[in-house]
Amino acid sequence: MFHLAAEAAATASTIKKFDPFDIMMLVFTIVLLIGLVRLWKARSKKNIFAIGFTALSTLVFLFADYVMIFKVWLA
Repeated sequence: MFHLAAEAAATASTIKKFDPFDIMMLVFTIVLLIGLVRLWKARSKKNIFAIGFTALSTLVFLFADYVMIFKVWLA
């Protein structure tokens, strides 16, 4: 009986690869990219700290999106 329950749990965990939070991760990454472009193209004095912080945040989210898509969804 425990063998069947373990097999059912393993099958259920391999089927569910998509989480609705994944869409929020992708949307937030796009918002960060838009913000980075707007900070970079500012005509007035550029805020270097904001550009650096946004660039680092964008890189972290791009890496998380890469892992999410290629290691989880397409695995």
